Amino acid sequence: MTVSLTIDSISAHYGSTQVLKDLSISIMAGELVSLLGSSGCGKTTTLRLVAGFLQPSSGSIKLGERDLTGLPAHARDIGLVFQNYALFPHLSVQDNVAFGLRQRRIPQPERAKRTMAMLDRVGLSAFADRLPSALSGGQKQRVALARALVIEPPLLMFDEPLSNLDAKLRIDMRVEIRQLQRANGTTSLYVTHDQEEAFSISDRVAIMNAGRIMQLDAPEVLYRQPANAFVARFVGFENLVRMKVTGRSGALVTAETKGGARLQLSQDTFGPIKDDFVLACRADGLAVSRDGDGIAAVLGTRTYLGRAYQYKCMTSAGEITANGALSDPLETGASAVLTPVAEQCCILDPED
Repeated sequence: MTVSLTIDSISAHYGSTQVLKDLSISIMAGELVSLLGSSGCGKTTTLRLVAGFLQPSSGSIKLGERDLTGLPAHARDIGLVFQNYALFPHLSVQDNVAFGLRQRRIPQPERAKRTMAMLDRVGLSAFADRLPSALSGGQKQRVALARALVIEPPLLMFDEPLSNLDAKLRIDMRVEIRQLQRANGTTSLYVTHDQEEAFSISDRVAIMNAGRIMQLDAPEVLYRQPANAFVARFVGFENLVRMKVTGRSGALVTAETKGGARLQLSQDTFGPIKDDFVLACRADGLAVSRDGDGIAAVLGTRTYLGRAYQYKCMTSAGEITANGALSDPLETGASAVLTPVAEQCCILDPED
């Protein structure tokens, strides 16, 4: 049965250090939600609390109507996929996958049937008799995934499951994990520090910092409409330019930076613009050209990216990173104009 996961006002400490404070998150039945953030943000602590490896100092954890908060780890009936695979080296692939079924006292005929069916689903039926030492990293991760899924858990959790794999294999495996999760409809919590991985695999992503969720949204919303400066920087908005509105004409807004640079922005494109705001732009969100309307700049270091030239630009608003076309390279020290590209920019409230 597919059920939801509700984490309500969880706090946690390591000794006297508080690592989570009143954290709440709800994962809908059948949904895959990723916890994304840098080391120390609290994402792994959250997973360990749900798994029962740690106890919260306050708050509750529910799986459907079942309260997990005080239950020991072995009684929570959760499927876990670890970073280091955690396979039993002396057991064959088949016996590793069947381990959870054996612990649940599933009769041998059904156990064998479910084990081989799952190995077939992950493409490892031909490897059933091999030991883990005879498998590649990707194959080991498939075994770990099969072992977690075969018990048909109401909740599946992943702890940095792809970080030990090479780049191409990570891409292949995240597709496989997503396909299997969707086919099973298993409610899933996924922990990673890799933004591309989280965005590609998740229904929603929670970006975490210092034990708090900064924003929980669909990947597309996070990428285009970050809720605050922290999330904006996290998803690649390198440039945060503080601006004040100096004039309004219908949907058109004229705004000025602290250094006096002026821009005209349309509220039809950017949405409502307050009198005091931050223009957040990716490097691709500020086109570098020789002349025109925009922020005047003097170009510094130029870097070849393959798809564009990237420039460190000195402006009256401070240093800005912007990308220019390969067809028109500009030299260091040249004067240029930086023009906002709306699809790669957004409006934020200022942080006072």
